[in-house]
Parts: sequence; C-alpha cells; structure tokens
Amino acid sequence: MVDYKKVIADAIDKIRNKCQNKTIIALSGGVDSSVCVVLAHRAIGDNLIPIFVDTGFMREGEPERIMEIFGDMNLKVVDAKDRFIDAIKGVSDPEKKRKIIGETFIRVFEEEAKKVDAEYLIQGTIYPDRIESEGGIKSHHNVGGLPINIEFKEIVEPIADLYKDEVRILARELGLPESISERMPFPGPGLAVRIIGEVTREKLDVVRRANTIVEEELHDFHPWQAFAAVIEKGTGVKGDVRVHGWIIAVRAVESRDGMTASPIEVPWERLRRISSRITAEIPDVARVVYDITPKPPATIEYE
Repeated sequence: MVDYKKVIADAIDKIRNKCQNKTIIALSGGVDSSVCVVLAHRAIGDNLIPIFVDTGFMREGEPERIMEIFGDMNLKVVDAKDRFIDAIKGVSDPEKKRKIIGETFIRVFEEEAKKVDAEYLIQGTIYPDRIESEGGIKSHHNVGGLPINIEFKEIVEPIADLYKDEVRILARELGLPESISERMPFPGPGLAVRIIGEVTREKLDVVRRANTIVEEELHDFHPWQAFAAVIEKGTGVKGDVRVHGWIIAVRAVESRDGMTASPIEVPWERLRRISSRITAEIPDVARVVYDITPKPPATIEYE
C-alpha cells in the first residue's frame, strides 16, 4: 500500500532541495498543477511564484476562478490570448498544434522567469503524460510538446510518477477543496485540441459555450471526463431556414487513470436536453452527436 504522506514529504523535500531561490510554477487550475502549487508553497513559501497563462483556450470563467482560489499567493496572470491564437493560425495538424502551444508556453514562462531571476520551472506532469508522449500516441504540451532549447536550469516535476487517481488522493491529503480534488481533467492545450482543424476565435466561442453546457448537464452523472468538441460543419434547419452550422460532438467517459476509458450510458432524455440546449443557445450549431467510442481505439480527447 502506498504511503501518500511519505509521497508528499518526499515531493516537498525534492522541491526544497532544488529550488532555494525564486521559482515559478505553471498553474492551470486543474488538480495536477494545483497539487504541485500546494507542495511547492509548503517547500519554499513566498519564493514560489505561480504563473497562470491565459491562452484564450480556457473554460468559461477560468481566469476569475484562478484568482479566487490562488490570489493570496504571489500569483501572476499573463494575458497571452492573442499570442497563442496567432501562433497556431492556419495550423490543422494536431501534433503541430500541440508542439506550437507547448513551445509558446515555455517562452512565456522563460520571459516571466527573467523578471524575477528564477532558474527553475515547476510543472504538474503526471505519468500518463509521459507514457502517451514517449509512446507516440500524442505529444502532451508539457512533455513531447516541449522545445529542444529551454533556458531553465531544470524543469522540476514533483508528481511525474503518479497517475491521476493517485494525484487526487494527494489533493485530499493536502486539504484541497473537492472542487479541485475531484475536478474533471482538462487538456493542457485547452480548447484548442477540442477543435478539429484550424483554431479560430469563432470556433473557440462555440466550443467554450458548448463545453459549459455539457459539464452542467452531466455533472450529476459524475463522469471522469465530459466535454464538447467542434468537429466540422454540417447542414441543418432552423426556423424553416437552411443553415450550415457547426457539428458538436459530446463525449463522456469513465476511467481510473486515463489510460483506458469507457463511454457513459447517458439516458436518452438527458442527451436530447443537451442537444436542445446547445442548438438553441448557440445559433451557429447545426447538430449534436454523442461519441460512444472507448479508449482504445480512440483517445479521450479529439486531438
């Protein structure tokens, strides 16, 4: 049986031994990065500077939520929305998209580190990120998406040997609220990988709203992960008028560690309500489909 109190103590010691001066940490608001922030703050206190990069690819209300939860630390919010969307303009290939986003993140962190003379970056990489990146399944922005040349002395990854369910246990042990410890996973590249093909501001607005509806409607089913993705355009009819609108794919899965996943059998009436809300509340959506593919052969995210 794993002694998670020892895991916590070892992680704190690892951070304290390496990061003895000003250090920045990548904070997204998910359970992985939040656990790392608490561990690092216990290790080095006010020498820790959490950096939240607002890429424009986040869920609704995410920047405000980050400020509310972590605002009492030396939190720095970087508005990089234009920078990120410009960086992937015209890019449709999922791997290129992930690598560009990964490099852009690092360059932002390097710039912020220089302002405070920080030599180390802490990030919440977990074991499945490494497996999928090194196995060629997909390049996670914080592993396979990292550029070759990095200006940091070292990237410190305190929970890199843990699976998601183990990180949740750490979160509970550390006293993090349930809204964080049980929060659904969200990809590092954000909504950019829930859009098939080129990312545009229009598609981002559509998928962000659709994602919120799906999370609201499926919350009481307690899925491991549930979300919406924009997959293409299709023909529909609204008010007796032909429309050529976006097709939204809804995905909801059960999993233990993210390595495998099974689709949830959502009641028909709930699926109909999701479809009705999305098509009514988002004028540019023509149809909604429900993805029943397990992992494997599919991955959980679309890109």
